[in-house]
Amino acid sequence: MIRVEIYSKPDCHLCEEAKAVLQEVQAEIPFTLLEIDIRSDPELYRRYEWEIPVIFINGRKAFKYRVEKRALIRRLQRER
Repeated sequence: MIRVEIYSKPDCHLCEEAKAVLQEVQAEIPFTLLEIDIRSDPELYRRYEWEIPVIFINGRKAFKYRVEKRALIRRLQRER
């Protein structure tokens, strides 16, 4: 199963947009989605404070700030 991680925090409009795209695509292409709140760890917060949302696919950084549906689908298809 493909693993997708989104590093985000509450009250982040770009994060909400990215999550909506991820959930829409997840209905078409199954993958495990993990949401990580960067506030849960000081190191994560320091690393990603100005870069959220950050999306990793199978451990590799795939997107930062915005996720375009077609680009996400292409990336996921390569992981199959």
